[in-house]
Amino acid sequence: MTAAARAAVPVACIIGWPVEHSRSPLIHNYWLKTYGIAGEYRREAVPPERFASFAGSLAARGYVGANVTVPNKEAALGCSLPDEVASVVGAANTLWLDGGFLQSTNTDVEGFLNNLDACAPGWDRALGQDAAQGAARDLANVVVVGAGGAARAVVYALLTRDVHRITVVNRSRDRAAVMRGRFGERVRIAPFEELDALLGDAALLVNTSTLGMAGQPELAVDVGRLPGHAVVADLVYVPLKTPLLNAAQARGLTTADGLGMLLHQAVRGFALWFGKTPEVTAELRAVVEADLASSAV
Repeated sequence: MTAAARAAVPVACIIGWPVEHSRSPLIHNYWLKTYGIAGEYRREAVPPERFASFAGSLAARGYVGANVTVPNKEAALGCSLPDEVASVVGAANTLWLDGGFLQSTNTDVEGFLNNLDACAPGWDRALGQDAAQGAARDLANVVVVGAGGAARAVVYALLTRDVHRITVVNRSRDRAAVMRGRFGERVRIAPFEELDALLGDAALLVNTSTLGMAGQPELAVDVGRLPGHAVVADLVYVPLKTPLLNAAQARGLTTADGLGMLLHQAVRGFALWFGKTPEVTAELRAVVEADLASSAV
């Protein structure tokens, strides 16, 4: 390959600290190979104090864009031109160059929704049907556990689907209160101790916290209190089947796991950088599942 040809090959990366654990290179390089696209996706370990200068020099480093993971998602807003989604959520995970300007968005929003649509088709219509049964129910409830960046993306996503009642449960009431201040009166807050009591009319339960992640305590929740039509989503994907998902499936409830969201949130960035909208397929999922299994050994 000539130098000119190499220069024309699009290259993207994921920026994080740490970043070695990221499955993004596996996902994007799989798509590049599948679609026969000349391109590359790399890891870049960048400490927080160097993030702004690194992001500002993406073009000079030969990159057309990047994913951003912890702890730099909020910092990405300050060194880019965020779209409405990233601005409202308060964090960006995808950067791309357009006309010499560094743009940003947050694909966790569409990743969450597209995964939920795939795993539980019509979940949002079911919410509307519940609400139509009577104003006394004040619309079917959605319960979100956690109040960090992932929770903000989930709450914003739910609001775009016209969910009218979202209860955010978090151990820190102050952090949960910030969510209400950001998103308005459709968001309610509740202490963690009230989680079980909130599940009786919950059509959707979403765990956005690290509870249930490998090495972390389980999420203490009684899924037996959920109605039979409820959907349970967990953003954790290590382990692939969290204690929450196992308990929900044992009850026969529909579930959506964190790996599905990870795959779906990657679609937009790939399209921006490499000019092709990829599909999330069973084969791709199997590849990533195999990698997760080998890492757990």
